[in-house]
Amino acid sequence: MGITVGFDLDMTLIDPRPGMAAVMNALGVETGLPLDGEAFASNLGPPLDQALREFGAPEDRLVELVARFRELYPTVVVPSTVALPGAAESLRAVRAVGGRTLVVTGKYGPNAQLHVDALGFEVDELVGELWSTNKAGALMEFGARAYVGDHLGDVRGARAAGAVSVAVATGPCTRQELAEEGADVVFASLTEFPEWFAETFVGTVA
Repeated sequence: MGITVGFDLDMTLIDPRPGMAAVMNALGVETGLPLDGEAFASNLGPPLDQALREFGAPEDRLVELVARFRELYPTVVVPSTVALPGAAESLRAVRAVGGRTLVVTGKYGPNAQLHVDALGFEVDELVGELWSTNKAGALMEFGARAYVGDHLGDVRGARAAGAVSVAVATGPCTRQELAEEGADVVFASLTEFPEWFAETFVGTVA
C-alpha cells in the first residue's frame, strides 16, 4: 500500500465561509442569541460548541443549537462552498502514485461527506468531529505520513501523530504563526503541494 496523506477540510480543501456565516446568522435570528456569523466564518477550525460558547450561548442549549445548525447546513452551506485552489490536484497527486487520501476534520462527518461528494474529491477515508491533538488518533490509525491543514490546531494534530505537518496559509492563521507552531513546511496555498509532495515522498512510496 502506498503513502497515506491526511487533509483538513475547511479552509484547507474547501472555502465554506459564506454559507457558514449564513447558517450561524440564521441560527441567531431563530434563537434570539447574539451569534455572529461573520466572526464565526473568519475563524473556522475549532469545534462548533466551542464557538457557540464564545458567543454566549447557554450551556443547556448547546445540544439543541448544534443539532439545528447541522440540520440547516446541507441546503445552505454545501451549495455555496467552493474548492480552494490546488485542492483537487493535491488529492490526485497522492492517489496518482498509489497513495491514499484521508480527510480528518472537526466538522460533523455526514456534512463533511456532502462536501466531498459535491466537489468530486478523491478521498479514501473521512473522519469527522476531531480537533487539534485529537486528530492524532485517526492519523495514526490510518498511518498518515503527513497531515495538511490551515490552523494551529492542525499543526498540533500532525505533530502529536508524528506526521509531517504541512500548513497552508489559506485560513485564519498567518504563515509566521503556523511556522512558529512547528509546521514542517508552510505554503501560501495547496497549489504548491503537488510539486513538494513529488519531491519529498514519491521516491519513497512503496
